[in-house]
Amino acid sequence: MATENPPATAGPPASPASAKGATRKGDRIFLGLSRGSGITLLVIMAAIAVFLAWRAALAINADEANFLTSFEWDANANPPRFGIAVLAFGTVVSSVIAMVVAVPIAVGIALFISHYAPRKLATPLGYVIDLLAAVPSIVYGLWGALFLVPHLTGLYTWLDEYFGWTGIFTYQGGAARSLFTVGILLAIMILPIVTNVSREVFRQSPKMQEEAALALGATRWEVIRMSVLPFGRSGVISASMLGLGRALGETMAVATVLSPSFLIKASLLQPGGGTFAQNIAAGFKEAGSMGRDALIASGLVLFVITLLVNGAARLIIARRKEYSGANA
Repeated sequence: MATENPPATAGPPASPASAKGATRKGDRIFLGLSRGSGITLLVIMAAIAVFLAWRAALAINADEANFLTSFEWDANANPPRFGIAVLAFGTVVSSVIAMVVAVPIAVGIALFISHYAPRKLATPLGYVIDLLAAVPSIVYGLWGALFLVPHLTGLYTWLDEYFGWTGIFTYQGGAARSLFTVGILLAIMILPIVTNVSREVFRQSPKMQEEAALALGATRWEVIRMSVLPFGRSGVISASMLGLGRALGETMAVATVLSPSFLIKASLLQPGGGTFAQNIAAGFKEAGSMGRDALIASGLVLFVITLLVNGAARLIIARRKEYSGANA
């Protein structure tokens, strides 16, 4: 007995917008605006890079010292002699100290707000963290110079007593205006940024996975370790890179706290050192034509470092995205 084939059911008609692109007027306007915004951003970045490279080339060609390894900065001399070794060292070291101090504390605060604190406490605590992110840099700098620097002497003495044998934490007295103090101040400044972003990421973790783990007898910490942290890993990395970007480019707070000098000292507790942003802010007013070009050349190096850091963060996130739970 022959069986009749069931009638073929026609699928949903293809959307004209998906087949031929945006056809409605609103879609075309939005597509043009979004595409134009992306192109504008690329043009601005390219213009900044070209300007920095052009002015930096003028300064480097006139420099009588090694731009990458010299420990001196006398760009207004005739002939000019300047180098970025001290500035690069101070920028990287202070930012690393800030990240080491701030990221674990920020992740802990974010977990407390999102998974431990009751709502009556979590809400005002979140508001306080948000307010800290809005405090101007100069206010942090004044607080650091007038309060933080005098109160770090005890910590410096303790570090010298127990860890001075390493050479890194040798303290010989004096005001605590060193790269270590700068790192602590930068850690306080980037703490709200890393905390806020991490908190929002942790709040997006799958509730069904958390409830299933609790139903199977897992403790709160086990739920966080097996479900929340893997899900939010890429978000925490992104938050950390945002904080690192601010730490690398911070100017006024560092200039207020640091006692600059063009020397690299083995101990992080000794005054001295400098950063790219601090040197630009301190020297731009008195700089001549060649001095400004030299400062722009150092700004180009900071620009490149920031791009490399963000590029590395994107690579890390791309490699870990499949394990983060973000695609679940």
